[in-house]
Amino acid sequence: MTDKTGEAIPEPILEVSDLTVSYGKVEALHHVSLKVRPGEIVTVIGPNGAGKTTLLSAIMGVLPFGGGEVRYQGEVCRHIDIETMVAHGMTLVPEKRELFGEMNVEDNLLLGAFMRRRLGYRDEHQTLEKVYGIFPRLRERHRQTAGTLSGGERQMLAVGRALMAQPKILMLDEPSLGLAPLIVREIFRVIGDLRDMGVAILLVEQNARAALQVSDYGYVLETGEIALEGPSDQLEDDPKVVESYLGLGRKH
Repeated sequence: MTDKTGEAIPEPILEVSDLTVSYGKVEALHHVSLKVRPGEIVTVIGPNGAGKTTLLSAIMGVLPFGGGEVRYQGEVCRHIDIETMVAHGMTLVPEKRELFGEMNVEDNLLLGAFMRRRLGYRDEHQTLEKVYGIFPRLRERHRQTAGTLSGGERQMLAVGRALMAQPKILMLDEPSLGLAPLIVREIFRVIGDLRDMGVAILLVEQNARAALQVSDYGYVLETGEIALEGPSDQLEDDPKVVESYLGLGRKH
Protein backbone atom coordinates (compact mmCIF):
# COMPACT_ATOMS: atom_id res chain seq x y z
CA MET A 1 0.00 0.00 0.00
CA THR A 2 1.23 3.51 -0.84
CA ASP A 3 0.13 7.04 0.03
CA LYS A 4 -0.70 9.89 -2.41
CA THR A 5 3.00 10.64 -2.95
CA GLY A 6 3.80 7.02 -3.79
CA GLU A 7 5.56 6.38 -0.48
CA ALA A 8 5.04 2.92 1.00
CA ILE A 9 2.68 2.95 4.01
CA PRO A 10 4.00 0.67 6.76
CA GLU A 11 1.79 -2.10 8.06
CA PRO A 12 0.15 -1.32 11.42
CA ILE A 13 2.11 -2.34 14.49
CA LEU A 14 -1.24 -2.50 16.32
CA GLU A 15 -4.60 -3.22 14.74
CA VAL A 16 -7.85 -3.47 16.70
CA SER A 17 -10.87 -4.82 14.81
CA ASP A 18 -14.50 -4.83 16.03
CA LEU A 19 -13.48 -4.99 19.69
CA THR A 20 -16.35 -5.56 22.13
CA VAL A 21 -15.91 -5.49 25.91
CA SER A 22 -18.65 -5.98 28.50
CA TYR A 23 -18.88 -5.66 32.27
CA GLY A 24 -21.52 -8.26 33.02
CA LYS A 25 -24.51 -7.31 30.88
CA VAL A 26 -23.28 -3.76 30.30
CA GLU A 27 -21.38 -3.29 27.02
CA ALA A 28 -18.50 -0.84 27.55
CA LEU A 29 -17.03 -1.05 24.01
CA HIS A 30 -19.04 -1.80 20.89
CA HIS A 31 -17.22 -2.88 17.69
CA VAL A 32 -14.26 -0.52 18.13
CA SER A 33 -11.58 -0.55 15.42
CA LEU A 34 -8.34 1.42 15.17
CA LYS A 35 -4.81 1.20 13.78
CA VAL A 36 -1.41 2.46 14.92
CA ARG A 37 1.54 2.40 12.53
CA PRO A 38 5.25 2.49 13.46
CA GLY A 39 6.50 6.00 14.28
CA GLU A 40 2.95 7.36 14.55
CA ILE A 41 1.03 9.02 17.37
CA VAL A 42 -2.63 8.04 17.39
CA THR A 43 -4.96 9.64 19.92
CA VAL A 44 -8.32 8.57 21.28
CA ILE A 45 -10.32 11.45 22.74
CA GLY A 46 -13.73 11.46 24.34
CA PRO A 47 -15.65 12.30 27.51
CA ASN A 48 -15.43 10.53 30.85
CA GLY A 49 -17.08 7.13 30.72
CA ALA A 50 -16.66 6.74 26.96
CA GLY A 51 -14.57 3.59 27.36
CA LYS A 52 -11.08 4.97 26.71
CA THR A 53 -9.37 3.25 29.66
CA THR A 54 -11.32 0.06 28.98
CA LEU A 55 -9.95 0.08 25.43
CA LEU A 56 -6.32 0.27 26.59
CA SER A 57 -6.88 -2.38 29.26
CA ALA A 58 -8.38 -4.80 26.72
CA ILE A 59 -5.53 -4.24 24.25
CA MET A 60 -2.95 -4.83 26.98
CA GLY A 61 -4.61 -8.02 28.16
CA VAL A 62 -5.76 -6.66 31.53
CA LEU A 63 -9.43 -7.10 30.54
CA PRO A 64 -10.93 -9.94 28.51
CA PHE A 65 -12.91 -8.98 25.43
CA GLY A 66 -16.01 -10.72 24.20
CA GLY A 67 -15.63 -10.14 20.49
CA GLY A 68 -13.28 -8.76 17.88
CA GLU A 69 -9.56 -9.07 17.47
CA VAL A 70 -6.30 -7.43 18.54
CA ARG A 71 -3.29 -7.85 16.26
CA TYR A 72 0.17 -6.78 17.40
CA GLN A 73 3.03 -6.92 14.88
CA GLY A 74 0.77 -8.99 12.62
CA GLU A 75 0.02 -11.64 15.27
CA VAL A 76 -3.42 -12.18 16.81
CA CYS A 77 -3.35 -11.56 20.58
CA ARG A 78 -5.78 -13.69 22.52
CA HIS A 79 -5.38 -15.02 26.07
CA ILE A 80 -1.87 -13.54 26.23
CA ASP A 81 -0.64 -12.33 29.62
CA ILE A 82 0.66 -8.83 30.29
CA GLU A 83 4.24 -10.01 30.85
CA THR A 84 4.31 -11.52 27.36
CA MET A 85 3.02 -8.29 25.81
CA VAL A 86 5.69 -6.27 27.63
CA ALA A 87 8.37 -8.75 26.54
CA HIS A 88 7.26 -8.23 22.93
CA GLY A 89 7.51 -4.44 23.16
CA MET A 90 4.08 -3.17 24.28
CA THR A 91 3.87 -1.02 27.41
CA LEU A 92 1.06 0.85 29.15
CA VAL A 93 1.32 3.87 31.45
CA PRO A 94 -1.95 3.74 33.41
CA GLU A 95 -3.87 6.80 34.53
CA LYS A 96 -3.01 6.17 38.22
CA ARG A 97 0.70 5.75 37.35
CA GLU A 98 1.06 2.92 39.93
CA LEU A 99 4.54 3.75 41.14
CA PHE A 100 6.26 2.18 44.14
CA GLY A 101 6.08 5.16 46.50
CA GLU A 102 8.52 3.83 49.11
CA MET A 103 11.23 3.08 46.53
CA ASN A 104 13.49 5.71 45.07
CA VAL A 105 13.26 7.03 41.52
CA GLU A 106 16.12 4.97 40.12
CA ASP A 107 14.86 1.70 41.57
CA ASN A 108 11.40 2.39 40.10
CA LEU A 109 13.03 2.93 36.72
CA LEU A 110 15.13 -0.22 36.91
CA LEU A 111 12.00 -2.26 37.64
CA GLY A 112 10.80 -1.24 34.19
CA ALA A 113 13.68 -3.25 32.71
CA PHE A 114 12.88 -6.37 34.73
CA MET A 115 11.32 -8.29 31.83
CA ARG A 116 14.24 -7.50 29.50
CA ARG A 117 16.67 -8.71 32.14
CA ARG A 118 14.69 -11.92 32.55
CA LEU A 119 15.01 -12.44 28.80
CA GLY A 120 18.80 -12.19 29.08
CA TYR A 121 19.43 -8.54 28.17
CA ARG A 122 21.88 -6.63 30.32
CA ASP A 123 21.44 -3.12 28.90
CA GLU A 124 19.36 -1.51 31.64
CA HIS A 125 22.04 1.01 32.62
CA GLN A 126 22.46 2.24 29.04
CA THR A 127 18.67 2.57 28.78
CA LEU A 128 18.62 4.36 32.14
CA GLU A 129 21.01 6.99 30.77
CA LYS A 130 18.71 7.53 27.77
CA VAL A 131 15.72 7.99 30.08
CA TYR A 132 17.69 10.50 32.17
CA GLY A 133 18.49 12.31 28.94
CA ILE A 134 14.77 12.59 28.17
CA PHE A 135 13.84 13.53 31.75
CA PRO A 136 16.81 15.37 33.36
CA ARG A 137 14.70 16.04 36.43
CA LEU A 138 14.59 12.33 37.17
CA ARG A 139 18.39 12.26 37.27
CA GLU A 140 18.30 15.12 39.78
CA ARG A 141 15.78 13.18 41.90
CA HIS A 142 17.23 9.69 41.37
CA ARG A 143 17.70 9.01 45.13
CA GLN A 144 14.39 10.59 46.15
CA THR A 145 11.47 8.31 47.04
CA ALA A 146 8.74 8.26 44.41
CA GLY A 147 6.04 9.08 46.95
CA THR A 148 7.60 12.51 47.63
CA LEU A 149 7.65 13.64 43.99
CA SER A 150 5.33 16.27 42.52
CA GLY A 151 2.53 15.20 40.20
CA GLY A 152 4.51 16.14 37.10
CA GLU A 153 7.60 14.31 38.30
CA ARG A 154 5.51 11.22 39.05
CA GLN A 155 4.18 11.27 35.50
CA MET A 156 7.70 11.62 34.13
CA LEU A 157 8.74 8.65 36.27
CA ALA A 158 5.81 6.55 35.05
CA VAL A 159 6.66 7.26 31.41
CA GLY A 160 10.38 6.74 32.07
CA ARG A 161 9.74 3.38 33.70
CA ALA A 162 7.73 2.27 30.67
CA LEU A 163 10.57 3.37 28.38
CA MET A 164 12.99 1.15 30.31
CA ALA A 165 11.31 -1.82 28.60
CA GLN A 166 12.40 -0.34 25.23
CA PRO A 167 8.85 -0.50 23.84
CA LYS A 168 7.90 -0.59 20.18
CA ILE A 169 4.52 0.87 21.12
CA LEU A 170 3.75 2.97 24.19
CA MET A 171 0.16 3.37 25.38
CA LEU A 172 -0.57 6.39 27.59
CA ASP A 173 -3.76 6.77 29.61
CA GLU A 174 -4.55 10.42 30.41
CA PRO A 175 -0.91 11.57 30.84
CA SER A 176 -1.98 15.20 31.44
CA LEU A 177 -4.52 14.41 34.17
CA GLY A 178 -4.19 16.70 37.18
CA LEU A 179 -1.02 18.42 35.95
CA ALA A 180 -0.26 22.15 35.72
CA PRO A 181 -0.29 23.61 32.18
CA LEU A 182 3.49 24.09 32.10
CA ILE A 183 4.06 20.41 32.98
CA VAL A 184 1.42 19.33 30.45
CA ARG A 185 3.36 21.13 27.71
CA GLU A 186 6.56 19.37 28.81
CA ILE A 187 4.87 15.94 28.79
CA PHE A 188 3.45 16.48 25.31
CA ARG A 189 6.82 17.73 24.05
CA VAL A 190 8.35 14.47 25.24
CA ILE A 191 5.57 12.48 23.53
CA GLY A 192 6.44 14.21 20.25
CA ASP A 193 10.15 13.48 20.80
CA LEU A 194 9.41 9.79 21.39
CA ARG A 195 7.70 9.56 18.02
CA ASP A 196 10.82 11.06 16.43
CA MET A 197 12.80 8.28 18.15
CA GLY A 198 10.63 5.68 16.39
CA VAL A 199 8.25 4.73 19.22
CA ALA A 200 4.63 4.28 18.13
CA ILE A 201 2.23 5.86 20.61
CA LEU A 202 -1.45 5.28 21.40
CA LEU A 203 -2.54 8.26 23.45
CA VAL A 204 -5.82 8.36 25.39
CA GLU A 205 -6.65 11.91 26.48
CA GLN A 206 -9.42 14.20 27.71
CA ASN A 207 -7.29 17.22 26.80
CA ALA A 208 -8.46 17.05 23.19
CA ARG A 209 -6.65 20.19 22.05
CA ALA A 210 -3.22 19.06 23.23
CA ALA A 211 -3.78 15.49 22.00
CA LEU A 212 -4.82 16.53 18.49
CA GLN A 213 -1.95 18.99 18.20
CA VAL A 214 0.69 16.36 18.96
CA SER A 215 -0.87 13.38 17.15
CA ASP A 216 -1.02 12.26 13.52
CA TYR A 217 -4.42 10.56 13.56
CA GLY A 218 -7.34 10.68 15.95
CA TYR A 219 -10.44 8.78 17.00
CA VAL A 220 -13.39 10.19 18.94
CA LEU A 221 -14.85 7.60 21.31
CA GLU A 222 -18.36 8.22 22.63
CA THR A 223 -20.44 5.77 24.70
CA GLY A 224 -18.21 2.88 23.70
CA GLU A 225 -18.25 3.50 19.94
CA ILE A 226 -16.03 5.34 17.47
CA ALA A 227 -18.06 8.42 16.55
CA LEU A 228 -15.45 10.11 14.33
CA GLU A 229 -11.96 9.46 13.02
CA GLY A 230 -9.46 11.11 10.71
CA PRO A 231 -6.13 12.95 10.47
CA SER A 232 -5.72 15.05 13.60
CA ASP A 233 -5.56 18.38 11.79
CA GLN A 234 -8.89 17.60 10.10
CA LEU A 235 -10.51 16.61 13.39
CA GLU A 236 -9.34 19.92 14.89
CA ASP A 237 -11.45 21.69 12.27
CA ASP A 238 -14.44 19.36 12.42
CA PRO A 239 -17.47 21.34 13.71
CA LYS A 240 -18.60 18.46 15.95
CA VAL A 241 -15.18 18.17 17.58
CA VAL A 242 -14.87 21.95 17.96
CA GLU A 243 -18.27 22.21 19.60
CA SER A 244 -17.93 19.20 21.90
CA TYR A 245 -14.23 19.15 22.81
CA LEU A 246 -12.32 22.26 21.75
CA GLY A 247 -14.73 25.14 22.45
CA LEU A 248 -14.45 28.73 21.31
CA GLY A 249 -10.86 29.07 22.54
CA ARG A 250 -9.45 26.40 20.25
CA LYS A 251 -7.43 28.90 18.17
CA HIS A 252 -5.59 29.95 21.32
